[in-house]
Amino acid sequence: MKKLIIAIIAMALPLAAGAQAQIKTKKMKIDDFTAKTTKVVLTGGGMYDQILQEEIRNTWKVSPYEFCTVEEFEALKDNQAYYFLITSQGKFKKEKEPGIDFITLVKGGLNGGSGISDMLELVSVPLRSSEEPSGREYIFLPALLDIIQNHAVASMEKDLTGYMGLSQYSTAILKAQDKTMAFSAEDLSEEVGLSARALYFKDIVDYGEADDIDEHLADNDKDVLVSYTVAPSSPTTGSVCYKMLIDCGTHKLYYFKKHKITAKNGPGFLLEDIRICTVRNTK
Repeated sequence: MKKLIIAIIAMALPLAAGAQAQIKTKKMKIDDFTAKTTKVVLTGGGMYDQILQEEIRNTWKVSPYEFCTVEEFEALKDNQAYYFLITSQGKFKKEKEPGIDFITLVKGGLNGGSGISDMLELVSVPLRSSEEPSGREYIFLPALLDIIQNHAVASMEKDLTGYMGLSQYSTAILKAQDKTMAFSAEDLSEEVGLSARALYFKDIVDYGEADDIDEHLADNDKDVLVSYTVAPSSPTTGSVCYKMLIDCGTHKLYYFKKHKITAKNGPGFLLEDIRICTVRNTK
């Protein structure tokens, strides 16, 4: 009987190995990203399209690219020969209307006919409020495009990176020992008042109006992390706020977190975020 069991197991192993070989992980599915053309989908005119084209020409380095219209995207989205970088509105489950625009990188494929939500996503980055954009998105666009590129390439090398998405950067801030953080006043929630800023915003934090703080990013200031939040301009039940800290010199993402907007927790960095971000590791 024991020999029979061993024989059955021995016969089953090649079958199991064969079945395992059929499983394609995300890393395997996107291993052609840098070799395939990325179609950058334009929205149909206006300032955003002009600036997007300019910043793509300046920053996109990881794959060949071409610009295309929404109509061309619709015709090509089932084609696995292409990847698509598309700006679209995101609607959360309980929201009545979309409140945030995202820049999303997806691979063309057989599920494309159902829209980008059913396509293989490499990464999706919050860009701006859909209803009333502040204009800061134009300053942050080069950094957001670099975050997309860096994450896509990292996902080709490590499956966990691809599956976790940008949420994995929620703890990267703990490695930012020598960096100054620059928070825009409009990126802070109402609960981060004068007493909280006095307690946490010491010599490691710069604080001011968006126009002044965003100059750090425009000037590529080394070792400065600048804040950026994206939330609906008129939040409703189910709306979400995204919070980021981005290195002005390298465009590396050091903090990425989201929370549901409620009567208690408004848009912007919460006190909990500030506590996490101002902790320093000892060398």
